[in-house]
Amino acid sequence: MNASVQSLLKLEVPLIVQIAEKIATVAEIERLGPGAIIAFPTSADEELSILVNNSPIGRGSAVKVGENFGVRVNSVESADQRLEALGG
Repeated sequence: MNASVQSLLKLEVPLIVQIAEKIATVAEIERLGPGAIIAFPTSADEELSILVNNSPIGRGSAVKVGENFGVRVNSVESADQRLEALGG
């Protein structure tokens, strides 16, 4: 592997695990405060989206890693699609 490719592989990019999303009105957001619960139209058993640079690259399941939250990767896009998510 040449030096430029090795340099690229060392770049850090945002890796996001998305639980769910919904549309809310400004009034609903204005009412948010400590202790508020936001319900999503997604089952707790559904797979989570794994994103890089806000582009989906895979799906996974929530797991507990010691006292931390983690994600078991269940599927990933092809190498070409993952590189495209990185902006390549």
